[in-house]
Amino acid sequence: MLDKEGYRPNVGIILLNQRNEVFWGKRIGQHSWQFPQGGIHHGENPKQAMFRELQEEVGLLPEHVQVIGRTKDWIRYDVPEEFLRRQSVQKSRRTSYKGQKQIWFLLRMVGRDSDISLRATDHPEFDAWRWSAYWIPLDAVIEFKREVYSKALSELARYLNRKSNLMSLPWGTTLDCHPNTTQTSPTIENHDLTR
Repeated sequence: MLDKEGYRPNVGIILLNQRNEVFWGKRIGQHSWQFPQGGIHHGENPKQAMFRELQEEVGLLPEHVQVIGRTKDWIRYDVPEEFLRRQSVQKSRRTSYKGQKQIWFLLRMVGRDSDISLRATDHPEFDAWRWSAYWIPLDAVIEFKREVYSKALSELARYLNRKSNLMSLPWGTTLDCHPNTTQTSPTIENHDLTR
C-alpha cells in the first residue's frame, strides 16, 4: 500500500527500559542494528500496526508496554536508487515506490527482559538484541535511515524527563532517571541468538 507520492505507511518503535535505554535489534545475518518497524496493513491504524509489529519482531504484547508518546506527523525517508533497483528486480510492482513514511511510537517496557522473544514468528527480523543509551551514535544504522532516527529520537525525547532539557544534552549522553541506582554499560547486555 503506497500513498500517491510513492511512500509506504509504516510505524517505528522506540522501546525503553526503566533506565531509559533503548532496544536495538540486529538484523538477521547483517551487522546493522535498528529499531523495530514495519508496514501498516490495509484497515489498520498506526497504533494497531505498532502493537502487531511489536509482537512479531520483539514478542511483546500490549500488557508488556506502556505507550508514552508518538510523533506528531509522518517522518519520511527515501530508499536509495541501488536498493530500489534490487527490489524492482525482485518485485516489479515497486516501480513507483520511493521510500517510507513513518509514525514513531515511544514505549516503556513494563515487562521483564525475559518477555522479549525474537522468535515470535516464523520469519524473525532480528538475531540479537541489546539495550543501549538513548542518544546512541547512529553509525550502526543503515545510512539512509539515520536522519529519520535522529528526528524521531529528538521529537520523542520530550516525553522522557520533563525536569531536564534533553535537547541540550550532547548526542550519546546516558539518560538515567533513577539517580540512586548504578548504571551499567548499555551495550554489555547483548542477547545474541546466533550462539
